[in-house]
Amino acid sequence: MNTLYPKLVSTMAIISLLTIQPSVFSQQTLSESISYDGMQREYIIYIPANYSGNTAFPLVLNFHGYGSSASQQMWYGDFRSIADTADFLIVHPQGTLLNGISHWNVGGWTIGSTVDDVGFIEALVDSLSADYSIDSTRVYATGMSNGGFMSFLLASQLSEKIAAIGSVAGSMTPETYNESNPLHPTPVLQFHGTADGVVPYNGAIWTLSVENALQYWVEYNHCNTLPSVFPLPDIDPNDGSTVEHIVYSDGDNEVNVEHFKVIGGEHTWPGSDFGGAGTNHDIDASEEIWTFFSRYDIYGLMGITDTETPDEESDKWIAYPNPAKGFMNIKLNFEHPVKYEIFSVQGKIVLDGNISSNHQQIDLSSLSSNIYILQIGNERQKILITE
Repeated sequence: MNTLYPKLVSTMAIISLLTIQPSVFSQQTLSESISYDGMQREYIIYIPANYSGNTAFPLVLNFHGYGSSASQQMWYGDFRSIADTADFLIVHPQGTLLNGISHWNVGGWTIGSTVDDVGFIEALVDSLSADYSIDSTRVYATGMSNGGFMSFLLASQLSEKIAAIGSVAGSMTPETYNESNPLHPTPVLQFHGTADGVVPYNGAIWTLSVENALQYWVEYNHCNTLPSVFPLPDIDPNDGSTVEHIVYSDGDNEVNVEHFKVIGGEHTWPGSDFGGAGTNHDIDASEEIWTFFSRYDIYGLMGITDTETPDEESDKWIAYPNPAKGFMNIKLNFEHPVKYEIFSVQGKIVLDGNISSNHQQIDLSSLSSNIYILQIGNERQKILITE
C-alpha cells in the first residue's frame, strides 16, 4: 500500500509554534494534547485574529493523510487565511502510528489498527468546547486522502457532532460503508482526480469508488438522483486537468451532495501551493470547502424557509423554471410593487430590483451557474441557475 499523502518540501515538516498564554486570544497557533484511551493525543489549533471568546465560532477539523502530520496538513490544505476573514477555528489532529506510519483507523488498508479514532475526535470536540466558545451546531470535518476517509467515517459514526464533511482524494472503506449509521441529513463535498494513482477513482478492494461513495449519501439524504453538471473554466491550461462541478441537490433539510471531479487530476489538494505536479489550479479546494460548509449547520441549510406553491387567493409567490437558465418567471398576487433580492449562499446580495406586475421575468444573465437564495417580501426560496 503506497502512502496516502502528498510529498511536501522538507521545510514544511518543521513548524514554529507560538507559545503564549492560553487566556489571551489573538491570532495564534498552539500545539496541544489531550489524554484519551491511555494515550496523549496531539493536535494543533489555529485561532483567528477575530476570536475573543465572546461569540461562538464554527470549528473545522482538518485531517492529514496517511504518513503525513498535523503540521504538514496545516500548510498543505491551508484554511488559515480563510479563517481570519470568515471567523472559524481550525484544529489539525495528529494520527497515531501503525507499523511506524501515521494513520487514521478507517478500515481498509488500516484494518490492523486498534486505535479508537472516532472516540478520540468525540473527546477532542468535547474538550475544545469546554476551552473555547464553539458553535456546536457548526462542527465540520475535512481532510486529505486518509484524512478524507476519516471525514467520511465521522459522518457515518459521529454525525451527532458533525454538520458537514469535505473529502479531498479520500473515499469510504467497505468497513465504513457497512457500519455507517448517520443520524441526520449530511452535506457531503468530494474532490477527486480521475488519474489518482493512490486512491483509485473507480475504487479497489479496500475502497469504494467515488461514484459509489457519493451515491450512498445521495440516497441517504434523498437528493435528486440526476445531478446538475457545471464544467468550470480551465483557468490554468498548463496543469493537465479540468474540473466538473457535479451537484446532487434538494436533499432532506435542503442538503446537497457535491463533487468536484478533477479530470486528469492526480492525488493532490487542488489549489495548494505545495501540491507539486498533477495539482489542479482551476479551483482552490480550501476555499470551495469553506464555501460549502458555510451554508450548513447540523440541521441543514441555514436560514431558509421553503415557499409553498401559491393558489390564486394567496399572497405567496412562485418562481419558475427552477433550475433556471438566463431568466426566471415570477408569479405573485401582491397588490403593490415589491422588491426582490437574490443572495449568494454566503449571504451577499448579488442582484435586486422591483416587481411591478403579477407576472414578471427576472433577468439572470449576469449571474454565474450556482445556487442562490431568492427573497420576495418575507419569503425565501433556493434557486439553481445553470448556463
